[in-house]
Amino acid sequence: MSECNHDCSSCSANCSSRKSNPEDFREKPHDMSNIKKVIGVVSGKGGVGKSMVTSLMSVLLRRREYDVAVLDADITGPSIPKAFGLHEKAMANEFGILPVETKTGIKVMSVNLLLEDETQPVVWRGPVIAGTVKQFWTDVIWDDVDFMFVDMPPGTGDVPLTVFQSLPVDGIIVVASPQELVSMIVEKAVKMANAMNVPILGLVENMSYAVCPDCGKKLEIFGESHINEIAAAHNLPVLAKLPFNPAIAGGADKGAVELFEGDWLDYAADVVEGLLK
Repeated sequence: MSECNHDCSSCSANCSSRKSNPEDFREKPHDMSNIKKVIGVVSGKGGVGKSMVTSLMSVLLRRREYDVAVLDADITGPSIPKAFGLHEKAMANEFGILPVETKTGIKVMSVNLLLEDETQPVVWRGPVIAGTVKQFWTDVIWDDVDFMFVDMPPGTGDVPLTVFQSLPVDGIIVVASPQELVSMIVEKAVKMANAMNVPILGLVENMSYAVCPDCGKKLEIFGESHINEIAAAHNLPVLAKLPFNPAIAGGADKGAVELFEGDWLDYAADVVEGLLK
């Protein structure tokens, strides 16, 4: 047996010291797709507004005249189509599946755009769900896309693992809420991203405060925010602190998220935009 030179690329032996390459599992997108940057939006737990942040970020980048897409990887809890008022079904041609476009031209693919009844529950096991997410990447014709936002299900299970391994994720945004418990949950999401060598662009705190309609004072409904300490502990920036805003929630419920007004996520959009520069 020849002496090991620690260069696994020139060696066929399947020894215990062989180093795995994180890109080995990456799937090739559709031949007709051209996707420049992929940004994952993640959360350690459900109900913190991850899909809302995904929607708002895609709207902001579209307003800056970029070609934007949203891959809804939350297969069992898809909410992206509702936020954009999409009810038509995705179509296919001889080459592949075509995403549905919103009123402002954001390309969207979600399982709800494939079901006969959008209220039908998706009762699938993990491998099938993960396979569906892969197909949204490999079988959908995304054309030219500057920024693709991937709305992931909460937690650190099959789908986030599949996305991190299969897609060329350029960075993730971690969404949290102010409760003290969230610090531990955020840490889990951060550690998973670090283990998968996925860059973390920063943290977004949703439901950070409410503004009193009478005096304009900021009210911390969930108690004192800990997002700054969490960010400092992991050497990460705080990209935004989003307030409770009935207008935004109501707009999303009516399928009109593209009409929202507010500058809370402008810095986060700047950071994402910087990935192209």
